[in-house]
Amino acid sequence: MWRYFSVIATILAIFLSLYPRIVEIDHTSKGANDVPNSLYYQYSNDSDFKMFLKYSEMFTSEVDPDTPSQLVIIDRDIPSNLRENATFLMLCRNEDLFHVLETLQNVQDRYNNKYNYDYTFLNDQPFSQEFIYLVSSFINHGRINFGSIPSSHWSYPKHINIAKAEEIRHNYSNVPYGDSESYRHMCRFYSGFFYLHPLVKQYQYYWRIEPEIKLYCDINYDLFKYMRENNKKYAFALSLFEYADTIPTLWNNVIDYIRSENIDTMPELLPLLLNKHNWYNLCHFWSNFEIANLDMFDDNYRKLFEFLDLKGGFYYERWGDAPIHSIAIALYLRKNEVHWFNDLGYYHAPYSQCPQDHKIFIENKCVCNPDEDFSQTDLSCNRHFLEILPN
Repeated sequence: MWRYFSVIATILAIFLSLYPRIVEIDHTSKGANDVPNSLYYQYSNDSDFKMFLKYSEMFTSEVDPDTPSQLVIIDRDIPSNLRENATFLMLCRNEDLFHVLETLQNVQDRYNNKYNYDYTFLNDQPFSQEFIYLVSSFINHGRINFGSIPSSHWSYPKHINIAKAEEIRHNYSNVPYGDSESYRHMCRFYSGFFYLHPLVKQYQYYWRIEPEIKLYCDINYDLFKYMRENNKKYAFALSLFEYADTIPTLWNNVIDYIRSENIDTMPELLPLLLNKHNWYNLCHFWSNFEIANLDMFDDNYRKLFEFLDLKGGFYYERWGDAPIHSIAIALYLRKNEVHWFNDLGYYHAPYSQCPQDHKIFIENKCVCNPDEDFSQTDLSCNRHFLEILPN
């Protein structure tokens, strides 16, 4: 009998010793309490991690439309190298899992195995245990954040007539994502809300990536460090013209905003967006790749977004986040705060940026075709941009 109770007591003691690691919330370990109400885990081994996933509540029922229902933080081995306060940022869904893993393999091999920066994954629905397990097991160093997007940031605002928006959407089927409802939610989220997410607010810089992007070259310097040391607030890889049919009233609304804010002096970057007739040229930085200082999204940016959001163009037209970011940059940043990374070998279907410098191409083991560099074509805005930017 005593032997029986001894065995039970031993098992209970082992379980209790594991319990704090399994279900701790607002853990006081390094940086964990930076995000209130988050579920935190310090990785120790695979079996312990599986127990954490099995016995922890990965998300809660939404009680506030402005609050994420899922905030999960996994800390892997603390990197020994000095790093900037920065993260990769990816918006994705559970069904994207294997495309995400392929992208992570590429980004890790080409860049992040040297620098060990954190990753932040956001989803309009909670991430599954499988997604969190496989992604976290794939990355050996740094912090991995998983979070849901508050429903108020991924839904129709009150001033939108949903029936009208649906009717209009059906008339946009002739342009990419023109008839997509979720694409519009995504563009509005990346225009006005992503920088407010508690997992993103941990950081000073972010590098946006997407499932299925590729880096075709080794990157042998720290891009985040470059941004800080050179006082850059925004960096891009590709630029192009927006489909005019998707933003028919955007520029007129921007003009109204400029007048309402009494912006009398010509912003020094506004020529990026003007043609020879002094009218909108449809150019924008392609935002599926961008590295930015989150200070860029300040009160001026928020006023611009809120002004444009009330016009309804995200839903009654098909305004994208790339034109919105580009307009804000043109209005509020200075020439020396914007940088073109021309040595990365970046690909997002259907376009690529490939180094034209032969020495860089060889040293960085690039595998892209320099003759297919989109930035050298007439469909790119780069030639116009580089007449203005000091790159």
